[in-house]
Amino acid sequence: MSSAQRKKLIILMINMFIAVGSFGIIIPILPQYLLSIGEAGTAAGLMIAIFAGAQLVMSPIAGRWADRFGRRIMIIIGLAGLALSMFVFYFSDSIFILYISRVIGGVGAALLIPAIFAYVADITTMEQRAKGNSFISASMSLGIVIGPGIGGFLADFGLKIPLLVSALVGLAAVVFSALLLQESMEPMTTDLPLGKPEPMVKEIMQSFEKPYFIPLVITLVMSFGLMAYESVLGLFVDNEFGASPKDIAIMVTATGIVSVIIQLFAVDWIVRRFGERNVLNGFLALAAFGFFLSTIVPNYFLFFIVTMIIFLATSILRPVLTTLISKMAGSEQGFAMGMNNAYMSIGNVLGPLLAGVLYDVQIMYPFILGLIVLIVTIFVSIRWKTPVNSPL
Repeated sequence: MSSAQRKKLIILMINMFIAVGSFGIIIPILPQYLLSIGEAGTAAGLMIAIFAGAQLVMSPIAGRWADRFGRRIMIIIGLAGLALSMFVFYFSDSIFILYISRVIGGVGAALLIPAIFAYVADITTMEQRAKGNSFISASMSLGIVIGPGIGGFLADFGLKIPLLVSALVGLAAVVFSALLLQESMEPMTTDLPLGKPEPMVKEIMQSFEKPYFIPLVITLVMSFGLMAYESVLGLFVDNEFGASPKDIAIMVTATGIVSVIIQLFAVDWIVRRFGERNVLNGFLALAAFGFFLSTIVPNYFLFFIVTMIIFLATSILRPVLTTLISKMAGSEQGFAMGMNNAYMSIGNVLGPLLAGVLYDVQIMYPFILGLIVLIVTIFVSIRWKTPVNSPL
């Protein structure tokens, strides 16, 4: 990559890190904060579901807007939405207003994330695409790891301090991007007819006919499986192995660090060495193997190793799937990345909901469901035939 490409990519990575990390900052204080206003588990679950739901509804529209108006303005507005949601959260103790703040945050994320990945597609060649996407994915993983740690530290200065810091950092990112980020689209492609936004369901139905539909479905399955796994992870190791909160924190942090390292230093080499299709099938199989092992391991240490295997596989699958979709999207990068975000959001909503219900029936059922879904997906992926004119 040229120095200009690297500078733009660094700005995008900083934005993604701030967006993900600023939400992660509030995770350690959320249970205690909700208790302080008379709320509990139901409210916590709704806050996650509302955020993901707003992101799901808005993502297809946001992708179209990124193609019409340009990537830069969508990134700036998305960051502003995330910052605003944190300010609303900070200044209110009404659960109804907090739910509204989650809607604002979900819309902000929907505007931001497809535009960032579309920007990466604009500034990279086909050969550089996997590397660019893996760097953005690494910044997401780093935000997931570091955000909660910073939030736990800041909570010592006041329960709502992490909310204020998150809002201020988000506002700084808006100013930072407005000053330094340049538009990546060619001028002629930004002047597209506005028209009326299509309903979300119709946009998703249009994706059925796209050449990248199968990678979108696999994205949904991967998000479904990973979120289902994560949502019951703490409960499972506590119930089965007597793991302490510290043990759980170490597991989550370690897997996050592994994801960052893999995405920064290994994904590009693996893709160039074996190709996207082979990597996709191979690491889907590895993830399925991990889900199988999780149902039979007898102790916390081995479960820790299995969790590392699953997170390693998904940390490679995420940028590879984004790259596959991007390469097949042609000139509609914004729409494709919007659909990528929408399908991911569907998995993020359904995964925790189904896992929670199944866990209450039998604690192994969420892992068995994930294994079955992954096995079916492997067969679909192997049988998937790319179009004749595909760049893959």
